[in-house]
Amino acid sequence: MFRQPITERSDLAAQADYFGFEFCNIDGEKYWDESAYYQFTLKQIENDLEDPTNELEQMCLELVDKVVRDEYWLKKFALPERFWDFVATSWHNKEPSLYGRMDFSYQGTGPAKLLEYNADTPTSIYEAGFFQWLWLEQQVDRGVLPRRADQFNSIQEALISRFNHFSNQDAIHLVHSRDSLEDKGTVAYLQDCAYQGGMPTIRMAIEDIGIDARGQLTDLDDTPISQLFKLYPWEELFFDEFAPQLLSTNTLFVEPPWKAVLSNKAILPLLWQMFPGHPNLLPSYFAGEEGEGLEQGYVSKPLFSREGENITWVHPSKGRVHQGGSYGGEGFITQALAPLPVFAGNHTLIGSWVVGHKSCGLTIREDNGPITKDTSRFVPHIILG
Repeated sequence: MFRQPITERSDLAAQADYFGFEFCNIDGEKYWDESAYYQFTLKQIENDLEDPTNELEQMCLELVDKVVRDEYWLKKFALPERFWDFVATSWHNKEPSLYGRMDFSYQGTGPAKLLEYNADTPTSIYEAGFFQWLWLEQQVDRGVLPRRADQFNSIQEALISRFNHFSNQDAIHLVHSRDSLEDKGTVAYLQDCAYQGGMPTIRMAIEDIGIDARGQLTDLDDTPISQLFKLYPWEELFFDEFAPQLLSTNTLFVEPPWKAVLSNKAILPLLWQMFPGHPNLLPSYFAGEEGEGLEQGYVSKPLFSREGENITWVHPSKGRVHQGGSYGGEGFITQALAPLPVFAGNHTLIGSWVVGHKSCGLTIREDNGPITKDTSRFVPHIILG
C-alpha cells in the first residue's frame, strides 16, 4: 500500500459538472482530490480488507440479535425505551438493509483495525461507487494508468442488485435535507441505482414529508409513503417531531430501525466482549469501565458521534487532539488507539463498503490531523499486482 502522486484530469471541473458532482469542493476547499491515488495489491484487498469486512459484518448481525433481546443492552446503547419494540420488531421481521461503511486503520500489513461502523447514514458512496470508477476508466483510457490497473469497486452493481430485495410494487421515496448538496448528490445517485434495479422512485426533501389523519407519512401529493430511504440518523429521528408517527406509520424504512443498534458506537465495547482478542478489533470499553489495552493511547467517542464530532484522541507522546461538536450527552466509549498511517503528511482512513451484507469497495479519506471529519479529502485507489 502506497500513495502515488498523479496529475489530475485537465477536464476535472467539466466532468464533475457534467455528472452532477456539485460537492467536489466543500466550503471552497478541495474535497475530491485526484492529485494522488493509493495503490494496493490484490492480496491486500482480499485478505486484509474484504474478508475481514465480511467476517465483521456477520459478527455485527450476531450482536444486533443479542441487543434487541436484552433490556440491559438496549439501555447501554442509550436507545429510548418507547422505541425498543419498534427496533426489535424490525429485526425479527428481517426488514432489509441496503448498505454501510466500516472504517479501518490499515497500515498495508497486518490486520486492519475496525474504528467504527457507519451503518445508518454513511456518505461518500457516490464518490466511491461512481466517480472513483470513472476516474480509473478515464486515466486508463488516456494512458496515465496501466491497462492492468483495477479497483476494488463493485459498489454500483451491488446497489442495483440489492434494491431488488425491496418491493417494486410501490415507489420508494428517497429523501434528503433541502440545504445539503452532499445529501442531494448521494440521494440522486441512490435513486438512479434503484431505478436501474427496476424500482419506481420519488425524490424529495425530508422537510416536505407530511402526516395524514391516520398517522401515515405522506409525500407532496398527500400519498402515503410505502418505502422511505432517509439520510437522517435514527438517534435524531427518535427525538424529532415525527417521532410519535414512527409507531403508527406503515412505512418501511431504509435503513431499517434495527440499524439504530449498529450505527451506535456502543457496538465497539460489546464486540470486544463477544469476540475478545479478535485481530480486527481494538480493546474497547464503556466510559468508566476501562480495562487493559489502552497503554499506548486511546480515543474517546460519544455513542452517537458523526463526522468526527466530540472525539478526543490521546497519544502517550504526541499529546491530545479534540474535535468539538454537539454530541456526548448520551455517553461515551473508550477505544484503544490505532493511529492512522501518515502519507506525505496525510492521515489516511480506509472505508470498506458493505452492500447487502457483503464487502464490495473502498472509500479512502485523508486529513491533515488524526481525526477524520466531514471535510476530509476523498482520494481514489487502484489495485496493481
